[in-house]
Amino acid sequence: MLKVGDHLPEFESVNQDGEAIKSSDYSGKKLVVFFYPKANTPGCTAEACDLNDHISVLKKEGYHLLGVSADPQKAQKKFHEKFGFQYPLLADERKDVIEKFGVWQLKKFMGREFMGIVRTTFIFDENGICVRVIEKVKTKEAAQQILEN
Repeated sequence: MLKVGDHLPEFESVNQDGEAIKSSDYSGKKLVVFFYPKANTPGCTAEACDLNDHISVLKKEGYHLLGVSADPQKAQKKFHEKFGFQYPLLADERKDVIEKFGVWQLKKFMGREFMGIVRTTFIFDENGICVRVIEKVKTKEAAQQILEN
């Protein structure tokens, strides 16, 4: 998994509208990249909505947001439109971005083991350096966790 001090990996993926999004688009900007397991599920919805509810404060602090999951573009579009998110969601079906950040890991749930996305938030400064990794994301307090520094 990416850690504090690491550089923002180079990546390109499509957003909910099928438009190409590249890491270089955020050059010189503070960036929050949050990974969530699945669009339109309770925890992921709570997290994404909390971030959207606090988008003006996050933007005031200079942050740009980017949500990422392995959902298909169509699912991301539905999720994005349903809640009116004011930031892009990447549809990383091939898991290129997910694997570059190291969040595709073995998970355990109700005695089952499986590979999946570990909910994680990465914060990068204007130089593309990771300044914080939030591994224990509180879905209903995601924005507050980012703003805590």
